[in-house]
Amino acid sequence: MVHRSAKSRRKTLLGGGAVVVLVALNAPAAVSFVEEKYHAHKIAQPGYKKRFGSWAPLDVPAPYRVNVIHAALLHTGKVLLIAGSGNDQKKFDSGTFDTVLWDPAKNTFKKIPTPEDFFCSGHTQLADGRLLVAGGTARYEILEGEVKRAGGGMRVKNESPDKAVTLRKGTVFRSPSGVEYVSKFDVTVPKATREFEVSYFTSGQMKPWTTKVTAAEARVFVEARKEGPQALTTQAAQYEVVGLKGADADNVYGLAQRLTTEKQDFQGIRSAYEFDPRAERYIPVAPMKDARWYPTLVTLDDGKVLAVSGLNDVGDVVPGDNEIYDPTTKKWAKGPFRYFPTYPALFLTKGGKLLYTGSNAGYGPAEKGREPGLWDLRTNAFTKLGGLTDPDQLETSASLMLPPAQDQKVMVLGGGGVGESAKSTARTSIIDLSRRTPAFRDGPALPQGTRYLSSVLMPDDTVFTTGGSRQYRGAGGSDILRSQFYDPRANAFTAAADPVVGRNYHSEALLLPDGRVATFGSDPLYADKANTKLGTFEQRIEIFTPPALFRAGAARPALGEGPQEPDKNGRLTFRTKDAPRITTARLMRPSAVTHTTDVEQRSVALGLTRTKDAVTMELPDDRTLLPPGWYMLFVTDENGAYSEAKWVRVG
Repeated sequence: MVHRSAKSRRKTLLGGGAVVVLVALNAPAAVSFVEEKYHAHKIAQPGYKKRFGSWAPLDVPAPYRVNVIHAALLHTGKVLLIAGSGNDQKKFDSGTFDTVLWDPAKNTFKKIPTPEDFFCSGHTQLADGRLLVAGGTARYEILEGEVKRAGGGMRVKNESPDKAVTLRKGTVFRSPSGVEYVSKFDVTVPKATREFEVSYFTSGQMKPWTTKVTAAEARVFVEARKEGPQALTTQAAQYEVVGLKGADADNVYGLAQRLTTEKQDFQGIRSAYEFDPRAERYIPVAPMKDARWYPTLVTLDDGKVLAVSGLNDVGDVVPGDNEIYDPTTKKWAKGPFRYFPTYPALFLTKGGKLLYTGSNAGYGPAEKGREPGLWDLRTNAFTKLGGLTDPDQLETSASLMLPPAQDQKVMVLGGGGVGESAKSTARTSIIDLSRRTPAFRDGPALPQGTRYLSSVLMPDDTVFTTGGSRQYRGAGGSDILRSQFYDPRANAFTAAADPVVGRNYHSEALLLPDGRVATFGSDPLYADKANTKLGTFEQRIEIFTPPALFRAGAARPALGEGPQEPDKNGRLTFRTKDAPRITTARLMRPSAVTHTTDVEQRSVALGLTRTKDAVTMELPDDRTLLPPGWYMLFVTDENGAYSEAKWVRVG
């Protein structure tokens, strides 16, 4: 066999004459062109793919290209891609909201009617396979210097114990000095509470009944009717509701203290919906008490859902009023009070406590609610956890529960400083919750400081990580076109094939049922390294095929006939001719990911018994390890090749 140098191989690819002509015309361009051709040739080789895997673009027809902000894998095998207004104010203003349903098996797409703006909502998988989507966008931000009319929150009071009051969008509130402000949304104020009190004279005789009325309160964002300094105020005052008459005028009024032209942040909505994968439509359920934009939703061991944080209806971080959704009643109830910055990473751990890793997507002061800890929802106790390197760089970091979930190890990867900080860290850190006194310990470093890293659990117990950027929203051309696998057993990274498309803010990645990984989205602030041209949203989708699938080829293990639910003993039996070589089985919860936050994905090890032509797998009897819902069942053989998934419902 003749061995050629890299130089001669590159020359062969293009033809010597072509190279000479290109060099003569433009030497730097020629070198770049040759290198690109050689790279394309190299990564297409079977040996390369078996070692590093391979990326391929997905051909998405133009009508279905959207700004993917949220991605969720459904138990039908289809992927729900939610854009809402997609960080595009023109779409928001026109009421154009997008959702696309993608079938990876058939590579087909379907538009889904989207009733409200789910841009920057929260979501989680429910026990019956529906996806709960809650919150979203009521109003886009207005930056400092662009606010023309004073605005802020108006507390609306109702002193009537007899009836609730609804004030429609456009209601006018008038200050004592005559300045008028207009509400931007409808607001309903509950009726006041009435308490009857009884007391006694010293003689023992009962005094007449007395009644105590406590005014009810709601909140709405208002904006001055006219521009000008006369509408600016930092003094508390009571505001008349214009148009109310009689008792309503006496009972209903506004209270405001701070109405300014400072930056006005995004504002959330209260709406909640369940997406039905069978009917392929959104179904409204009861709204939340608090409006939320950038909330985290996490499924608990009893199948209920906790909604945490977010920006409320006046653009403030919800101060700690969390809510619990009951999928049976389709209603919300008050949850334990605790403050978190937006999109906090919360993981259900063995025993039912929630681990907060400190990962978040921003919004909120740097000194509040950012320390990692274990949260006991029953007692509302929060135990802080130390040992984390670069604790000031947890914003835009990634977190995930390492496989298998029984090990109770959670990893934090990368991150950056608060807001538009120039800081980013290559730190990874791991906490072992099975220890008597758990604390974070450093893992292997990432290749460089990385924000917005996508991290995906794989069926072979590795973690695939890809993308991100060094700077805030990829500024300075800082997208990181690298991927790698983390092996928890070796506590080390190994290189994977590099993606073509950069992914930073508003990007997502998830595991597909066939074992590949799909990546979506990216919302760069700028389009050039000099930061002189505004960026555009990345609508291309790339698919990564892992090296294990190339090594296996047609020899991947396959599961045959079997049940969709475990039997009364928590066992699943599947027919398979590959039984003798199958070594592990995993139940993997499907992702629901946004803003680098995916608290859904987890991989649970199953007990495994083999016969000649079948495998029986036993589930752990612990809802805190295996919360109810649909899971992908993967098996892996002695060579590290894994099957396509079978869908299994855990009750």
